[in-house]
Amino acid sequence: MHTANIPVLNTKRLSLRGPEAEDYPDFKTTFSSYRSRFMGGPLNAYEAWMLYAAEIGHWNIRGFGMWMIHDRITDETYGMAGVWQPAGWPTAELAWIIWPKVAGRGIALEATHAVRDYAYETLNWDTAVSYLDPKNLEAIRLAERLGCTKDADAASVDDNDVVYRHPTPNALHNSQLRHGIEMEIDHYRDPEFTPKGWALD
Repeated sequence: MHTANIPVLNTKRLSLRGPEAEDYPDFKTTFSSYRSRFMGGPLNAYEAWMLYAAEIGHWNIRGFGMWMIHDRITDETYGMAGVWQPAGWPTAELAWIIWPKVAGRGIALEATHAVRDYAYETLNWDTAVSYLDPKNLEAIRLAERLGCTKDADAASVDDNDVVYRHPTPNALHNSQLRHGIEMEIDHYRDPEFTPKGWALD
């Protein structure tokens, strides 16, 4: 699948588009940093390049993949979110990573909420998981805000991760959870909004 044919997902603040060559510098900076410690990093320059090539190639092999998250107004890149299933994984997952400089602005919440809708409505999934490092408390808190619960019975990638199960499409449809997520996203659109406690993606 050529990147020009990758669907674009638009939210109120964000535009999720296929990864392009010009997006690589921010990707390399993040995956070369401590921020990527729960996603196989930090990586050296060669490893970062190979992973980015895999991000693009994943779309061709699977027909789905990770989107680059852009600001709809400035076009600045904020991170990645999407559907990820390398060879040997039990199933595809919903995944995300946000550049360190924009953490705590609700970007991962907004992007992953849109990706999950795409997985349910376009890919016709009836369930979804996210594979998380048990030490990655930010990702676990975000998964819980998305309505996920720990699924101890689900197959993990390598027994070093925990599996968080997303609500089913029926459970999410027109639910209090969905309304709460969208209300929180709207709060983050307010430049005066400051969440309490630790910064959350």
